[in-house]
Amino acid sequence: MDTTSNDLLVQAKHNALAQWFNANPALASRGIDEPMWNALCTSIYPGAKADSIMMAVDYCNARNLDIMLKPVHLVPMNVKDAQTGNYAWRDVPMPGIGLYRIQAERTKNYAGADAAEFGPDVTETLVTKGGAKIDFTFPEWCKYKVYKQMAGGKIVSYTAIEYWKENYATEGGNATAPNSMWKKRPRAQLAKCTEAQVLRKAWPEVGQEATAEEMEGKAYVEAKDVTPSSTSTNPAISTSETVSSEQAEALIKAAQSAGLDEGYVCKVGNVEKLSDLQAIRFEPAMKHLKSKIVEGEIQL
Repeated sequence: MDTTSNDLLVQAKHNALAQWFNANPALASRGIDEPMWNALCTSIYPGAKADSIMMAVDYCNARNLDIMLKPVHLVPMNVKDAQTGNYAWRDVPMPGIGLYRIQAERTKNYAGADAAEFGPDVTETLVTKGGAKIDFTFPEWCKYKVYKQMAGGKIVSYTAIEYWKENYATEGGNATAPNSMWKKRPRAQLAKCTEAQVLRKAWPEVGQEATAEEMEGKAYVEAKDVTPSSTSTNPAISTSETVSSEQAEALIKAAQSAGLDEGYVCKVGNVEKLSDLQAIRFEPAMKHLKSKIVEGEIQL
């Protein structure tokens, strides 16, 4: 390919990317191009709502994680509002066991683990959602041990034991029989739950949230809203703080330098007025605007 053809190809790619980002500012502000978005929608989170996928993207960005490795799952759950008592189905972002493994490895003191150990098999008569009785065999418990290197080089072990009957998910309703996943993989599911528990125990900094594997097929109760009111005198805990006049002016100047206007900034921030933009969105918006060049193309 000659130089002229190569330049034309590069220019075409620039133009296509610019058109995509201009049409999808919310994705552009998160650094997501069209191929990546297609992969997220069709391969990583097939069937999930666009808003739910964006929520997973924000979750991963906040924790410096590669979303293409799917460290967080979108779990459809029947969520109970603790204030109203009403249930509604929604996608709940939850860490997978893979995320806990990644975070444990990142500490640089993860020193391995033993194979999961299972207790004796137990057979009980359980009731399906349709009322039929079935005999089902499952391991009574699972034990998982991990090793951690302490300061000074000493290796210590942490152990967790989880019981199948305390972890498995039912078919729903008044059923006591396990759902399809726990029926198909009674040992593997219990092992993942036990591993998640011991990783939280050995490395509390990986988080205390239940994993997707632990919540498979279970109901979810949303915590009551304890966000301080807007009259709170502590700005550090305010969730409704908007950009300051200085920040708004900086965004407008950055937009103008890129050949854009205030309306574009509002579109990126999904607000009607720039004064309504949340302060936590200032840095992502500024980062996006700085990536635009005066000609309206995207810097690659």
